[in-house]
Amino acid sequence: MKDLASQLKQVKTVAIAGHVKPDGDCVGSCLATYNYIAAWFPQIEVDLYLEPIPNIFKFLKNADKICHCCERNQAYDLCIVQDCGDTGRLGGAVKYFDTARKTICIDHHISNASFADENYIFPEASSTSDLIFELIEEERITPEIAECIYVGMIHDTGVFQYSSTSSKTMRAAGILMDKGIDFSKIVDETFFAKTYGQNKILGQALLNSELYLEGQVIATVITQEEMARYQVKARHLEGIVSQLRVTKGVEAAIFLYENEDGAWKVSMRSNGRVDVARIAMNHGGGGHVRAAGATLEGEPKERIGEICEEIKEQLQAQALEG
Repeated sequence: MKDLASQLKQVKTVAIAGHVKPDGDCVGSCLATYNYIAAWFPQIEVDLYLEPIPNIFKFLKNADKICHCCERNQAYDLCIVQDCGDTGRLGGAVKYFDTARKTICIDHHISNASFADENYIFPEASSTSDLIFELIEEERITPEIAECIYVGMIHDTGVFQYSSTSSKTMRAAGILMDKGIDFSKIVDETFFAKTYGQNKILGQALLNSELYLEGQVIATVITQEEMARYQVKARHLEGIVSQLRVTKGVEAAIFLYENEDGAWKVSMRSNGRVDVARIAMNHGGGGHVRAAGATLEGEPKERIGEICEEIKEQLQAQALEG
């Protein structure tokens, strides 16, 4: 796929969808595509389907146009799926993917099996927003589109500190900054700013944490009861696993929180030696080499023990090779 514009020829209706529990990259990349089509292809009817997004992203243009329910029955000419590794992560919007005349997937997850008709999958990319930047003509990137892309980039790169950040990413960020966006405000208000409740649940997560494998792994668990105590939702837990990862001497961080149905969402981060994507895929999840996740059942401490065993095997194999 060369660009988005070529895919929109002779198209009258477009559905855009991202993964369940949308994060900054999902929201930013999807809204960038929506705003691009709305601004430059007004003859096309475009709808964006996402679950409710965090309030910090609602300043982005047309965030109020996002459809949070999938009751509408329509077969679209084109369905564009972004930042999503498989159809199981689309939630209710999967029906628009299944019934569309043509489908496109734009993603950077290594676990993506290229499930659409047309696939633009680059696991080495810093974010899906980075890929959207490549697919849109630079002269058609308005300040509003630039804001969306920039939000996605900073959230999936940890404000350009993760290893997925490349010189290509930084050049793209510079071009977006030159579009006149208030980049420092976007970073402060969407990435660093935390509510009092978020700071308290982070403190609880750190208090609950334990070290494994002689300090090479740190893990913590947050229950539904604790989330209710601090009046936070799952979307407010972003950043906890990244804070665990920067613990001195740690090779990998594991964070589990309890879903409303009693299952456990696990997020993993690596400092380089551990391939957490491989571990996540073993448990029905996916992601990237240094950032991955899955949903698990059962006793959380037992699941942590299983993951630690897989990490131990990887580290031992490396020691033998070295």
